[in-house]
Amino acid sequence: MTRIPMPLSEARTLPIWRRPVALLFLMAMAMPVAFATWSALLNNFVIEAAGFDGSDIGWLHTVREVPGFLAIGVIAILLFVREQSLALISLGLLGIATALTAQFPSMGGILTITMLSSIGFHYYETVNQSLQLQWLPKDRAPQMLGWLVSAGAGATLVAYLAIVLTWESLGLSYDFVYMVSGGFCAAVALYCWFAFPAFREPHPQTKSFVLRRRYWLYYALQFMAGARRQIFVVFAGFMMVEKFGYDVHEVTALFLITLLTNIFGAPLIGRAVARWGERKGLMVEYAGLMGVFLAYGGLYWFGWGVAVAAALYVIDNVFFALALALKTYFQKIADPGDIAPTAAVAFTINHIAAVFLPAALGYLWLVAPDAVFLLAAGMAGVSFTLALMIPRHPAPGRETVFARARLPVAAE
Repeated sequence: MTRIPMPLSEARTLPIWRRPVALLFLMAMAMPVAFATWSALLNNFVIEAAGFDGSDIGWLHTVREVPGFLAIGVIAILLFVREQSLALISLGLLGIATALTAQFPSMGGILTITMLSSIGFHYYETVNQSLQLQWLPKDRAPQMLGWLVSAGAGATLVAYLAIVLTWESLGLSYDFVYMVSGGFCAAVALYCWFAFPAFREPHPQTKSFVLRRRYWLYYALQFMAGARRQIFVVFAGFMMVEKFGYDVHEVTALFLITLLTNIFGAPLIGRAVARWGERKGLMVEYAGLMGVFLAYGGLYWFGWGVAVAAALYVIDNVFFALALALKTYFQKIADPGDIAPTAAVAFTINHIAAVFLPAALGYLWLVAPDAVFLLAAGMAGVSFTLALMIPRHPAPGRETVFARARLPVAAE
């Protein structure tokens, strides 16, 4: 039975647990339980089950990022499926694929199930970002995005605590943990499908490819963020296992510490961005990441120990939380009808480097791990330079510091 969409203006009459913001919070808590648990166990699982080395893990993440590169396909799907429905379907696919991960302990099996979970993850993230920017008011978006990050971190914290406290004492298996975390994500998606009405977006979204010249700085920042992020996601955790011999519960404990910082820090970061603006927020992020990646290189140059590596990992995640400023920057410069198609285009741009970078750097990792992190520091420097071009008060017609004299425009 087709549900008649409810306008957002009428949603405020619903009980708070059935409003759009409640749906955003539930999805924000379900997704990271599956994805973060998959990530926490991944490096140990692939090394123990399939004997992965640096080049293998690079190829795995290259395969994982292909759906992100193809996220532009969301535009075609939205011709037939509403954004809210696509978000929940994708979330369910992520949960089911995560639950089945340990059933395929071989190179081919791991790559296949990773591809399926990645389709769910990337299509969910694309649509979810669009829904956040459409459903949250501009004046409260930074704070609300901070709380959404905090909610996701809190849910994942519970999962990580369970792993740390029970992995050794109860002799848990990869199969059991993946099944529980993925099953939880799929169950939440199913609940949200039936518990929430279909909400009508306040502005009809363009259902075609959108590439605006005036969004060029946003596209450039997205490209650099995707390239830089891949180095951290692929190699920072892998280094903790390969170089320092971290076990599953130790890796998870490290992730747990980063979650605690996000739970308490993300709302503060959201408030800071709302007060000081996206320009300063992103400049702080990129300057901090330059220092962190250079320090990662120091682990190899100066022989710094595991305590320094763990501290850098946590600090790295804190700076990445500032990335919410990139979302609100786009929200302020975008035409309301451009949000959904541009989210898809931006996700594809974000993943251009992700398709080839992990595999290429996997071979570099075999001979010079420090060079991988040095390259990431250079990328953070380029991002810092781009952030200098963001105006203090971005808006349509004031997308960059070079556009101050221009009049607001609907599109170009």
